[in-house]
Amino acid sequence: MDELTKVEERIMLIFWKLKKAFVKDVLAEIPDKPKPPYNTISSVARILASKGYLKYNTYGKTYEYYPAISQADYRKIKLKKMLSGYFSDSPSSLLSFMVNENKLSKKEIEKMKEIIDQIK
Repeated sequence: MDELTKVEERIMLIFWKLKKAFVKDVLAEIPDKPKPPYNTISSVARILASKGYLKYNTYGKTYEYYPAISQADYRKIKLKKMLSGYFSDSPSSLLSFMVNENKLSKKEIEKMKEIIDQIK
């Protein structure tokens, strides 16, 4: 699957939240002022469909979109790309980076230890 731009990812987050939606429903979820034009959101939805992230039902000239990929599956794809691109496919390198950059609290580290102990 092609990677998503930041705008496409932002719109996908709305589709995952709504499960099924028309463009007007997505537009209603966007808090920005001024809101982007309807045609912009419609174009992004069509692009997402062409990339395989959305499917749709047609009702005349109206399209009801719904996710073709779950948010969990998308996370897996993104994490794999991040691991291979920045951390040489090494989860321990990622964890080390997060600890060294103070991105994990002691509570989060303890939770990770618990998860690892449960797997053993």
